[in-house]
Amino acid sequence: MDNIKIINRDITSNELNRVHAGFDEHTVDNKVSVQSSIRFGYVAEDNHKFIGCSSGLAYKNGDLFSGWFYLTDLFVEKEYRTQGIGAHLLSALEQELKVNGIIHIWTWTAGYEAPRFYQKQGYHIFTEMEGWYSDGSARVGFRKRL
Repeated sequence: MDNIKIINRDITSNELNRVHAGFDEHTVDNKVSVQSSIRFGYVAEDNHKFIGCSSGLAYKNGDLFSGWFYLTDLFVEKEYRTQGIGAHLLSALEQELKVNGIIHIWTWTAGYEAPRFYQKQGYHIFTEMEGWYSDGSARVGFRKRL
């Protein structure tokens, strides 16, 4: 330990690539398939104008999906909200996931923002991180079995 230094600096892109390769090596050492991800998504347009989207990552273990999908984005422009567009975007994505053998979906949302929306779509809270946001609202994790 005498020659090892702990330095406060940004990690370089080469170092980050080495970290990722190291994680993959560790995964293989433990006889687990290295995961990859594929993005699935839908876009809502009004007369060719982008007004919203649903998208996220499906993880694969080798050639097979793990069964879990991480919804990274569900967005509808403000003037189009409360018209059911978000529910349609989410439903279209969920249907495609089911066709691909994915049976679970999960996401994060802000406690001040969308919990009631996700609950109406059949999602259940699996965790809350209290006081995450500046107004004291929680960050809420939701999941659903498709």
